[in-house]
Amino acid sequence: MNSVCYLTPSIVDVQSRKDNRNIEIDKVGVKDIRYPLTVLDKTKGFQHTVGSINMYVNLPRKFKGTHMSRFIEILNEFYGNFDIRSLSKILETMREKLDAESAHIEIAFPYFIEKVSPVTKTRGLMEYGCRVMGSIDRHDEYDLIVEVVVPITTVCPCSKEISDFGAHNQRGLVRLAVRFERFIWIEDLIYMVEESASCDVFSVLKRPDEKFVTEKAYENAKFVEDVVRDIALKLKSNPDITWFAVDVENFESIHNHSAYAFIERARK
Repeated sequence: MNSVCYLTPSIVDVQSRKDNRNIEIDKVGVKDIRYPLTVLDKTKGFQHTVGSINMYVNLPRKFKGTHMSRFIEILNEFYGNFDIRSLSKILETMREKLDAESAHIEIAFPYFIEKVSPVTKTRGLMEYGCRVMGSIDRHDEYDLIVEVVVPITTVCPCSKEISDFGAHNQRGLVRLAVRFERFIWIEDLIYMVEESASCDVFSVLKRPDEKFVTEKAYENAKFVEDVVRDIALKLKSNPDITWFAVDVENFESIHNHSAYAFIERARK
């Protein structure tokens, strides 16, 4: 009986071909990968969520392209053990398997905290936008930034001062990003922001709760300048924070524009 041997033809690796334009690319990779991940939860230990992931490496000038499929393969290697604590290992694997000098990863995900209304103690889930940005460079320097986006309520001090009745209020968004020396909880960053607002925001409020938060905000009127400064004071007093950037945007209820303030500081 004769046997037939089938030979697999070699497949050309176009990406590894030499490029003659002599230009290094700072970041090349894949964006908006939807992927399950685990996030540490201060109350429950951890929670499962879904991230939108961007992964990049630098591309040396000699190569025509990078191998995009390897990014997904790396994610799959960490499936089941993919959480924020594994970022440094993922970055090292990216750099090794893609023959790169630097690697970057960005993960945006929704984070949920159960909040209890202030009077009736009604429970509801609040969603917060979070983002983690990690990188490792050609000198093996590892960098990590954690960012939270927190909705708040503010009441205008000027409106309160000049009006005979009431004061206008608005919902705002605070975006806070930090670098740190020791681990910091997402919840602690969120609570720090909420404590600096006229009042925090809830997913469920009954009438007694609505009365409470309305009056609390009125008695605690703040400009965006007040909110961003109060957050900055808390961050500067925390010895574990080495750098922060915080901005506040109020979606004004009586203007056709937003009010905005921003502070960025690094430990000297």
